[in-house]
Amino acid sequence: DSSTANRPMGAIRTIIKRDGQLVWYDRSRITNAIFKAAAASSGGFSFEEAERLALLVEKRTAESYVELIPTVEDLQDIVEAVLMENGHIKAARAYIIYRQKRTEIREAKQGAVEATDNIPYKLIYEVLRWNMEHGCESIEGINRIIEEGSYPDLVMACEERYANECRAAGKRVLDHGDGVRLVIVAGPSSSGKTTTTIKMKQQLSRHGKKLKAFHVDNYFFDLEDHPMDEFGDYDYETPQALDIELINKHLEQLLAGKSVKTPHYDFHTGKRTLNVYEMHLEDNEILLMDCLHGLYSDMTRSVADAHKFRLYIETLGQLRKGNDEFMRWTDHRLMRRMIRDSWSRSHDPMLTLTHWHYVRKSELQYIIPFIGNVDFVVNSAMPYEFPVLKNKLFRHFPEAIQLYRDDFKRQDAFLRAQRVMQFLEPLNDAVDLSCIPEDALFREFIGDSVYQY
Repeated sequence: DSSTANRPMGAIRTIIKRDGQLVWYDRSRITNAIFKAAAASSGGFSFEEAERLALLVEKRTAESYVELIPTVEDLQDIVEAVLMENGHIKAARAYIIYRQKRTEIREAKQGAVEATDNIPYKLIYEVLRWNMEHGCESIEGINRIIEEGSYPDLVMACEERYANECRAAGKRVLDHGDGVRLVIVAGPSSSGKTTTTIKMKQQLSRHGKKLKAFHVDNYFFDLEDHPMDEFGDYDYETPQALDIELINKHLEQLLAGKSVKTPHYDFHTGKRTLNVYEMHLEDNEILLMDCLHGLYSDMTRSVADAHKFRLYIETLGQLRKGNDEFMRWTDHRLMRRMIRDSWSRSHDPMLTLTHWHYVRKSELQYIIPFIGNVDFVVNSAMPYEFPVLKNKLFRHFPEAIQLYRDDFKRQDAFLRAQRVMQFLEPLNDAVDLSCIPEDALFREFIGDSVYQY
């Protein structure tokens, strides 16, 4: 195709669009966008300079995403950084405005909300409307709630909304009838699948449905068998990190009324032990599976679609800063996981930050393209989380910015840390955690939950 000349060996070949589609990378689009930004600013520069800068963007991106495919947003973030670093401040500002206008054009077609990753705009609009009704759609709104002493009321309102969605999901399962043998609770990392699985189990049990958890995390291969990158990090976010063949074998046997012995995986040692837990499914029982890649077709290919119910969970946040910039859903989940990994998997928060590019790559490749097949969507974003997240994590982001600013192979970590720090900076974090219920989904990440994870 016409963009072949713009894809030299060792450089970027493909990028991932906002809807998860993989397309050829075309440097001319970056060059033209930079040149238009320069022309829109009072200080403009030549097309040759735009080409030079586009090459720098390409080089930076190629160095930052050696074994990964960058997203459109990754490229745009690097364009902004390169313009600023090369002294083109006015052009950088014009480019930021251009990005915002393009976002507004996309939003105007469906409604003025932030919606990505194949989630229907109608659903996202309902989230924004709920936030606006409760005064928590912006940083300023949350600060006002804290100052007025209404933070505990916000916590209770968020928990009630989430509980209602879990009840509605349970009702939808019941409406599907007795044909459902496997309920899949799927969603990206740190979206709250485990707590939602527990609440789904409680909800259906009240209606006489016996549920049995199928713990997919026990099917990880030994960590030492996963590919290691140059930094010593493992990519265990891909479905191939799991023993998919054994998962399907056990699912098929269980639904056929046979007994199996499932494995056990120790996250602290990275080791799996086979044939540990005896498991059998009675005729009146339903398997309940909490799985990051539950929508990925190969994960449950041994079970007919007619016997599956797919529940998808995501942090469908609609929280804005004063300039109408939205907190990205993936950044929200990153902060959840930075906290949880620190106490549940003995991971330093900085390790979680630098590992996150693997998480996002896997989401775009194995989760987002399959969202259209789900039967129900639950929103796990709680606006009350952000003051707590800031209180527990904010100190790590300046350190990450300092460490990775000039490390082009860590640009994802640098840009993400910079973005999150700037977003959270004006937020008031003086809140009392005691008003957060012991059975709250957020406790899955900050600890002290009544549930065993």
